[in-house]
Amino acid sequence: MGRIFGTDGVRGIANTELTANLAYGLGRAGAYVLTEGTHKPKILVGKDTRISGDMLEAALVSGILSVGAEAVILDVVPTPAVAHLIREYNADAGIMISASHNPVEYNGIKFFDNKGYKLQDELEDEIQRVIESGFEGVPSPTAHDLGRSSIEGGALDEYT
Repeated sequence: MGRIFGTDGVRGIANTELTANLAYGLGRAGAYVLTEGTHKPKILVGKDTRISGDMLEAALVSGILSVGAEAVILDVVPTPAVAHLIREYNADAGIMISASHNPVEYNGIKFFDNKGYKLQDELEDEIQRVIESGFEGVPSPTAHDLGRSSIEGGALDEYT
């Protein structure tokens, strides 16, 4: 498999190139790589208004929860809001679902570190390596150790 991350995250035609399965894998691997060693990590998830955002958000959040991380769903927010709110919410990472200026059939998944910055190439490569390994070494907690999701309805107001 070639490099799945481009200059600004993973992008493609939703449900063709950027599938729910890939979004799940990115959520699972991303949560593992970005929060390894953190007790109950918290990851913020935002999206734009594209219709494919709901599908990708559900899959991405499922991947995050599957490694025991918490997902805070910000709903529809601009990309800079995710970067900013990571620090406000003391989160371990953030993910934005958006394809920016690309046509409506496209969507994308962009990761931010715990300071609200775009990931370095090395971390993106590590996320891809974990996916390609079949999630080797990634925990699969059960029962009370699974992550939980919550919806933060006031995120946009807090950002503006």
